[in-house]
Amino acid sequence: MYAQLRETADELAGVLWREHTVYRERGGGVVIRGDHVRRWISLAPTGGKDRALLRAGRLLDGGTTAPARTEVVVDLTAGTTELAAVCRRLLAEVAAAAEPVRETGTGGKRAGRTARAARPARPPRRERHTGPGSWFVLLCVAGVLGVWLYGLFGSYPY
Repeated sequence: MYAQLRETADELAGVLWREHTVYRERGGGVVIRGDHVRRWISLAPTGGKDRALLRAGRLLDGGTTAPARTEVVVDLTAGTTELAAVCRRLLAEVAAAAEPVRETGTGGKRAGRTARAARPARPPRRERHTGPGSWFVLLCVAGVLGVWLYGLFGSYPY
């Protein structure tokens, strides 16, 4: 299965990117890295004959791979052009998800991720930690303990 994945990955890499690196991953799959586009594609065996799990993600600063953003099971008997079309669709989804929000000239925001609003800071806690309700519960527990001890030791004639 690895030989078939490696052969398919080499063909896909040649179609998708001029600059690429193909290598084997720990799970027996094959990874195609496109450092110039900061994306990666992985072909991994699924257990089925002539089927593979195709995943795509982005490369972080320093060259580490981010977790896969999209994945799909593909048929390896399909032609290279069909597999390349699926890869391009996955890469487009990864690129759309990773696109930063930029301001446009009209004051609107472009599609993409929106920045999270900063959470307001909590005011410092000023009340006492042990309130009157807590003291009442402690007194009730102490009373029950006292009644139990009295019933246990109070009835002995000394």
